[in-house]
Amino acid sequence: MTTDSDTPWLTEQEQRAWRTHLDVSRLLMHQLERDLQPFGLTNNDYEILVNLSEAEDRRLRMSDLAAATLQSKSRLSHQITRMENAGLVRRESCESDRRGLYAVLTDDGWETMRRVAPHHVASVRRHFIDLFAPENLESLRASLTPVAEHLRGRRGKV
Repeated sequence: MTTDSDTPWLTEQEQRAWRTHLDVSRLLMHQLERDLQPFGLTNNDYEILVNLSEAEDRRLRMSDLAAATLQSKSRLSHQITRMENAGLVRRESCESDRRGLYAVLTDDGWETMRRVAPHHVASVRRHFIDLFAPENLESLRASLTPVAEHLRGRRGKV
């Protein structure tokens, strides 16, 4: 490793905080994914189902869904194809824009959400929420909010 005297290297405390964050992020997402496997879903599948289930008429333009899930349009298209094959979603043409498409939650997709959501919430509680004292949850939220706002502001910027 080359050293640059102008580089503001992380202190030992900063390094520990950063690496703990990375560990928690990876381990938590891995565990949540494992807990969705018995239902034949991935984290990406579940995130798409959640977005569609919360949208008006349970439908979103593909471009809006790509933005909401931080996926490229191409990657989302492949994901939606897999979910269409499973009967969870379907594509519909956009009447106001012939090139636009909607992703629409099917009745089977809605029933899957209703069946899986309680298990997913239990997993989130078991592996994250319940490991914090209630007063620490607000501190965690307050601590992470500036990072989330900063990164939301950077979206789309090179």
